[in-house]
Amino acid sequence: MASFGIHLGADYSCVARIGETGQPEIIKNVFGEHTTPSVVYFEDPTNVVVGREAKACAARHPDLVVSRAQRQMGRSVEILAHGRRHSPESISALILGELAQDAADASGEEVSDVVITVPAYFGVSAREATRKAGAIAGLNVLAIVDEPVAAALHYDAGGTRTLLVYHLGGDGFAAAVVRVSPEEIRVVSMDGEYGLGGADWDEMLVADLVERFQAGHPGSRAADDEEFRRELAAGAEDIRKQLGGVESCRFTARFAGDVSEIEVTRADFEDRTYHLLARTLTITERTFRAAMERGVPGFDEVVLAGDAVRMPGVASGLESLFGVPLRMHEPELAVAKGAARYALIESIDGATVEGVARLHNDPGKRITTVVPRAVGIKIIERVEVHDAASRARSKSSRVSFPIVHLLRAGTPLPARTEALRFLTAYPDQAEILVEIWEQASSIESDRPEDNEHIVDCVIGGLPPLPLGSPVEVTFEMETGGLLRARAVELVTGADLHVELQFQG
Repeated sequence: MASFGIHLGADYSCVARIGETGQPEIIKNVFGEHTTPSVVYFEDPTNVVVGREAKACAARHPDLVVSRAQRQMGRSVEILAHGRRHSPESISALILGELAQDAADASGEEVSDVVITVPAYFGVSAREATRKAGAIAGLNVLAIVDEPVAAALHYDAGGTRTLLVYHLGGDGFAAAVVRVSPEEIRVVSMDGEYGLGGADWDEMLVADLVERFQAGHPGSRAADDEEFRRELAAGAEDIRKQLGGVESCRFTARFAGDVSEIEVTRADFEDRTYHLLARTLTITERTFRAAMERGVPGFDEVVLAGDAVRMPGVASGLESLFGVPLRMHEPELAVAKGAARYALIESIDGATVEGVARLHNDPGKRITTVVPRAVGIKIIERVEVHDAASRARSKSSRVSFPIVHLLRAGTPLPARTEALRFLTAYPDQAEILVEIWEQASSIESDRPEDNEHIVDCVIGGLPPLPLGSPVEVTFEMETGGLLRARAVELVTGADLHVELQFQG
C-alpha cells in the first residue's frame, strides 16, 4: 500500500506521493488544482463543504465558515455551527478527509498511511491534536514531521550539505539549520514565530486599502463594515501574490455606491511591511547563531519554502543578510513533496522497496530533530520580602508560581535531563501535583502566562510528609518524540511515570 505526505497548512493544504519515476508528485484535487484552501463551510447541519467553494462562502456566511483552524490546534476551543460544537481537531479532520478522498479519487489508491506536517513551533499539545485529527479522519498517521524538515527533504539533492531553511507560510514562520547527508537528515537548530505569516502582510495591505478608500470618500463608513473588510482581505491576498512578479497592480474597491481604483506598487508594499520581514530575518539570524554554538560554522545555501516566500523583499532581504545562493523551487509544494519522501522512508516494506531503490536517498536514512518547545513543570516559590520602611523591619513572604523548564527548546534529540530536586511546599502534604507545561512563544520565559499547560499528574496515597521533603523530577524525550516524565518522592520512594506522544 502506498503512503502519502500531507501538508496541512493554515491557509492551503495539499497531498503528495512518490510517483512511478521515484520522485515526489502532487496529487491534484477535484478541481485539478495543486492546493486546497484549508477552509470549512457548514452549509447546513448535514452538509459540510471543504476547500475552494467553502472559501468563496466566507464573505456571505462568515458565521458558518471556519478557516485557520490550525492556529487553535491543541487548545480547548469550541466552534459552533448550526448549534453543533466542533473542535480545531474535528475541523482539521474534515480537511484531511477531503484531501484523502480527492487523492484517492485521483490516484486510484486508498489513502490510509500518511505523514502530516506541522509548523516547527508546534508544541506537545498541538502535535498530538494533529495526530488526533488524522485519526478522526480515518487515517493511519505514520509520523508528524516539522515543515522545515520536510522542506529540507525536498531540497536534498544528495551528498553532504548544510541548508538554512526559510519557511514562510500563510500563518507562521520558521527557520532551521539542517545537515543533510546520505545517512541522515539532522536538524541542528530550529526557531519560529506562531502567527507571523503571509496573513500579516495581507492585514497591512487591507489597512492601506481602507485608508486610501476613506481618503477618496470622506465620511464613508466603509472602515467599520466587516463585509467590506473581508472583500479587501480576499483582494489583498491576490495583490500580495501578484506583486511577486510585477511592479504594480490595481484593485477596485466598492462600498455603498462609492468606487475607488487603487494602485499598489511593489515599492510601497515593501516599505509598509518591512518590519514584518525584519522579524523573520531576526529569527533566521538567531537560528543560525544557535547552530554556530553547536559547532556548525556556516551553511551552503538558503532554501525557501512556503506560499508566502515569493513576496517582494524576501529574496533580496536574505541575500543582503547572508550573501549566499538562494534556492526556490516550487516553494508552495515543497513541504508536501518532502512529506511524501518522509512517508516513503517511514513505510519501508516489501511493497515499497522498489520505489525506494529508485530514490537517490538511502531508504535507511535517519531523520533526527530537536525539542520544539521548552518543557517543564510549575513550582511554588516563596521569596522573603523585607519592609525597609518599617521601623520593626517586618518580614513577609511573597508566593509565585514560575515554570522551571527541564528540557530546553533546540536541545538535540534524544535528550535526557539530570534529576532536578524540589521540596514539598506544605506541612503534612499527602499528595504531590506535578503540572507539565511548555513554552508558548518563541522566547523562553518562566511566567505561566508565557507557557501552555499540557497535563496534570499526581503522586497520591502518601503518608503526611513534613515541609521540605525532597522530590526529584526528570524528563526524557526520544528521537521519535515520545516525552517521558518521572517524579520520585525520595522519603517513601513513591513515584509516577508519564508518557506523552507528541511527534513521530
